[in-house]
Amino acid sequence: MPGKVVRVRRHSNFGWKERLYLPMIFVGLGVTARHFFENFWGYMIGKVKTFVVQYPEERLDYADAFRGHPVLVALESGAPKCVACGLCEFACPTDCITILPDETRSAIERIPKVFDIDMSRCMFCGLCEEACPEEAIVMSRDVELATYDREAMLFHKEDLLRTEEQLGRRIGFIREEYNRA
Repeated sequence: MPGKVVRVRRHSNFGWKERLYLPMIFVGLGVTARHFFENFWGYMIGKVKTFVVQYPEERLDYADAFRGHPVLVALESGAPKCVACGLCEFACPTDCITILPDETRSAIERIPKVFDIDMSRCMFCGLCEEACPEEAIVMSRDVELATYDREAMLFHKEDLLRTEEQLGRRIGFIREEYNRA
């Protein structure tokens, strides 16, 4: 429920105060000054109201439901858990996932020969994670993807592989959320 309803006077005649804009500028400066001095006083007495993180040195612990960029889960052997079914590629609304399957003679009949994600197009929606029947692609906690060229935003299979220990919290959240064993 909203705090209060404000009715906008669209067709009324403004007085000289409203037409000058000068009084409203001083009202805005007053609000800014009030917040500045409240925060300044909080720093002086040691009771800070604001929330500040010194970013490169300090990191936030994100919630388990947080979605960073998608990564592939690796088996103990180092191979991807993916069976190249293509459901994540089909579910992706931005078509940023590219999979080319390859046949093998191991317990997993198909593996991806090529598994690429164009992170410059990915919108971190998590639909690929929901579509995967094998829990082979999950959303990581990594969000730092700064680069100067577009080619560096194309992540290949080797760049995306993570162990289950690295993704333990997210995999546990997925199993609990979707009632998987």
